[in-house]
Amino acid sequence: MILETSVDRLILPEWPHWFGGPLGDANYRERLEDFEVEEVLGFSADGEGPHELLWVEKRGTNTAFAAQALAKHAGAAERDVGYAGLKDRHALTRQYFTVPALAGVDWDQLNVAGVRVLGAQRHRRKLRRGCHQGNRFRLVLRQLRGELDTLDGRLAEIAERGVPNYFGPQRFGRGGANLRLVEGLIAGKRFPRSKRGYAISALRSLVFNDVLAERIRQGNIDLPIAGDLLQLDARGSWFRFDSDDLELASRLQRLEIHPTGPLPGRPRTEIEGATAALEADVLAGYPLCLPTLDRLAVDADRRSLRLAVRSLSSERLPDGALALGFELCAGGYATSVLRELFDLHDTHGQPEPEID
Repeated sequence: MILETSVDRLILPEWPHWFGGPLGDANYRERLEDFEVEEVLGFSADGEGPHELLWVEKRGTNTAFAAQALAKHAGAAERDVGYAGLKDRHALTRQYFTVPALAGVDWDQLNVAGVRVLGAQRHRRKLRRGCHQGNRFRLVLRQLRGELDTLDGRLAEIAERGVPNYFGPQRFGRGGANLRLVEGLIAGKRFPRSKRGYAISALRSLVFNDVLAERIRQGNIDLPIAGDLLQLDARGSWFRFDSDDLELASRLQRLEIHPTGPLPGRPRTEIEGATAALEADVLAGYPLCLPTLDRLAVDADRRSLRLAVRSLSSERLPDGALALGFELCAGGYATSVLRELFDLHDTHGQPEPEID
């Protein structure tokens, strides 16, 4: 896919599946309760400090709205409210916030539709984006159609091998809105900080997804190739592939480490061998990508090509619907799991907002 300054070229491709394609079709997000997300922090409240760590249930509201409501009730500035990740609006979600600990705040008296504080404890630090461990999902799929007799086998494959760690459609915005921002970004148009961030993310995500797609075609998203940088599961650090590492195959099989793909930008680490050649071939289709990111002083990063799906469970409900439960690390998309099972019909009518 060649990125040019023409909106009609900015169309998402149909990236390949890993397990041979969807088993059929399903509706999802028919009801608010069909999409439940629970944030997993990975650490506990300190029990002291200048902040309150709030455990908040949101129903049909987004994270920014909840943060505004909490700030207003506490008499604090909205900028002083912290949270680890954005969560879907059309869902039932539970996530953490920090608010300055001010005297006399009674969270039981918060009266805002769709926002309820379930617990509050003192904490030393304000929450920052990405500081959480992951998210726990319970998703209900309805109107299932297709080869359902093979569903259990597909779920077993996913539990054992993970799924391609694609950026989901929400990264590219409703109706491709963020792709249109990419056009302006490449042309040198000035944007507010938030819109510029959306455009940069969309551009880098396109390149990453294309590299991942090529690795799927080659059959090696779970096998290292010469020059690979490997990432520890659910961690940001990586290390170079060493073909003499006798433990490597078993660690890959246990989903402890994964090959990575590029989030392009100004080089931080030299990429070598077959990995460098493959990624250069993909980037050749985006001739304006690296000059644009260099102008904006964006540093390169890496992302795991594979997403481990932990604690995967399934349940057939009395009405014939399918309930799926699983846990993903921070930055993993639930749609990346679901697309390996079914072609999804989002009856809510909007792409799932980014969950991180």
